[in-house]
Amino acid sequence: MARARQRLRSVPRGVWVLGFVSLFMDVSSEMVHALMPALLVGTLGASVALLGLIEGVAEATAAVTKVFSGWISDRLGRRKLLAVIGYGLAALTKPVFPLAATPFEVMGARFLDRIGKGIRGAPRDALVADITPPAVRGLAFGVRQGLDTVGAFLGPLLAIGLMLALAGDLRQVLAWAVVPALIAVALLVLGLEEPDRAQAVDTPRPPPIRWSDLKGLDAAFWTVVAVSVVFTLARFSEAFLILRAQDAGLPLAFAPAVMVAMNVVYSLVSAPAGGFSDRVDRRLLLLAGLGVLVLADLALAFLDSVAGVFLGVALWGLHMGLTQGVLNAMVADAAPERLRGSAFGLFNLASGVTMLASSGLAGLLWSLYGPPTTFLAGAGFALLAALGLGATVRRRRDGLAA
Repeated sequence: MARARQRLRSVPRGVWVLGFVSLFMDVSSEMVHALMPALLVGTLGASVALLGLIEGVAEATAAVTKVFSGWISDRLGRRKLLAVIGYGLAALTKPVFPLAATPFEVMGARFLDRIGKGIRGAPRDALVADITPPAVRGLAFGVRQGLDTVGAFLGPLLAIGLMLALAGDLRQVLAWAVVPALIAVALLVLGLEEPDRAQAVDTPRPPPIRWSDLKGLDAAFWTVVAVSVVFTLARFSEAFLILRAQDAGLPLAFAPAVMVAMNVVYSLVSAPAGGFSDRVDRRLLLLAGLGVLVLADLALAFLDSVAGVFLGVALWGLHMGLTQGVLNAMVADAAPERLRGSAFGLFNLASGVTMLASSGLAGLLWSLYGPPTTFLAGAGFALLAALGLGATVRRRRDGLAA
């Protein structure tokens, strides 16, 4: 325990600040996200297929934006300004959700919110890598992701409390999501000082998205990207977890409890998994996460009770905790320092475009064949990913043995 506390103290202050900024913004975002299926499908009359399309487009938008924000942060040598713009734009979209009269207004707000996420994501992750010693890189990403996820379960908890206190008034609850978003922006502006980077800011560089400069991102980086793409095929939007719980009989007022359950597990696992990945082959954590995802999908496909669905949701959160911070650490390991922002942008672009496809497919399968088929397809992709990743681990071990 004392050693664990000592390792946590080695995580730079800036990482903790970024973690708490993420926490407050996630409180806001998850208040909206936990109630959005009810808003879209229940209140505004959208189809489940449209929900899947909106979620996929939103995440793909964030991913595409990250490429450009990552490149800009590399070019300027400054990350904080872009992070402030991104978090600020996300805060500005929050009042739209309680006022929306059609699904398309929600889609527009979600689109702009994800642009904000895209603007801040790659510079923030690159900043974590910039200020963290390599020996605790996995732990630092795990800490930031863990705090982010604490917000992700506090948000739905707050939504549940407000739903009960406000007699199920969905729009009033959504209006309260503005407050933590503003706190997040204020904390970032006032609480974080960006250190000077080692490279000169005015050093001329070609845009990292040119083929000539992409040569600086070697096979190790593109392998991480490929692994992430297959992961994302197996893991569609968490909105489908909420719909599955409602399908099993969970009352509307308690729908946010799905995200609470998932994110409690996610937050508890992220930092320990990240710290452990600093001492072992990080791919072993990814393999474990894929195995857990297969179990989660099978539970969600075959267990029709609310308790069974929550078991699948908890396993989903365990999978996220084992993999998401570790994947970010692997990107930081593989990318040259001067291209970190661009590397995180390209990594998230690949994941986000895949999320568009996987969420759209999930919505279509749900509409045509029902929930079990949706989750069985996810289990199949996860199993294929595990087999492919396991083969790469074996090849590396055989190479070292030779």
